[in-house]
Amino acid sequence: MPTKRDYYEILGVDRDAADEEIRKAFRKLAFKYHPDHNHQDGAEGRFKEVNEAYQVLSDPDRRAAYDRFGYGAEGLFGRGFEGFDFGGLGDIFDAFFGGVTTTPRQAPRRGADLYQHLTISFEEAVFGCEKEVKISRTENCAQCHGTGTKPGSQPSRCPNCNGSGQVKRVHQSIFGRFTNIATCPQCHGEGRVITNPCPQCHGSGKEKQPRQISVTIPAGIDDNFQIRLSGEGEVGSRGGSSGNLYIILSVEPHKFFIRENDNILYELPVNFAQAALGAEVEIPTLDGKTKLKIPAGSQTGDVFRLKNQGIPHLHGSRRGDQVVILSVVTPEKLSQKQCQLLEELAQSLGSTNMPPQKRKGLLERLKNVYGV
Repeated sequence: MPTKRDYYEILGVDRDAADEEIRKAFRKLAFKYHPDHNHQDGAEGRFKEVNEAYQVLSDPDRRAAYDRFGYGAEGLFGRGFEGFDFGGLGDIFDAFFGGVTTTPRQAPRRGADLYQHLTISFEEAVFGCEKEVKISRTENCAQCHGTGTKPGSQPSRCPNCNGSGQVKRVHQSIFGRFTNIATCPQCHGEGRVITNPCPQCHGSGKEKQPRQISVTIPAGIDDNFQIRLSGEGEVGSRGGSSGNLYIILSVEPHKFFIRENDNILYELPVNFAQAALGAEVEIPTLDGKTKLKIPAGSQTGDVFRLKNQGIPHLHGSRRGDQVVILSVVTPEKLSQKQCQLLEELAQSLGSTNMPPQKRKGLLERLKNVYGV
């Protein structure tokens, strides 16, 4: 007597499951394990098992006998129900799924996106500018306007699919008939074939064209920022929309300034006398030169802030600041007279033993500036 798995367990339903629940369980599992869908090892065996369980549990007499006696000598096996007709399983599958798996006709397809690198100056990134970029992109053929046919002619109906764009394939197996509808290999789902191709694009309907695109660079843009130009990419297919053009920006470094978010940093070198006595010096800014007053006794690392002299905020009207960091430069070469003067100054100053905690280092001063 053959050993059988419990049919309710195979379908994953309770023993008191209603007919509709059994039907839904079979529909799900049959589709999952059907050999035309599932090519894994063991799928065919599971498909046979699922269908056998359904033939028993969907038949009131067989189910009653199975529920009362099981499959053994007193049940289905002993009552002549062992001869399951797998030849009709294809018809059962067709009844559930229509015997068809369909592949839709080729839908409109969006064009590919394009990416273009553009290098701009520090000032152009700060204040914004207009730029022209040259690209090469695929467009509809100018002669046939994307049809692929020679002007004055028309595409012909595909003889392989009769214009439907789809072909039907019928598979016959021990499980019955299974029909699959796929994209026509001759017309690729278009339903038409080009018999008189356009001489300019050779029937493709597309051609590469050089284009010069105007790009608006907003003020306050930063390095590696991307600007999207909608619809400026490759043309779509079958009426689909064009892709986008993405401009990837590279900002050249400035010879004086370093950007820090919306602020700019500027290191101001002064000599010992300017730092000790104080001075008014001229410094560069993004808006031109300006005067900065250095108070007497200034030290390396002292910070001065010029309000609203930094980078414009990308999505607002305010600007950052220009942060000026003082650097007292020690001369590398001195004349004899300069050495003599410094020696006299050193003697007059005497020994300076300022406690370390009363002096702020450069790192601490920068932390105070940026609040870190």
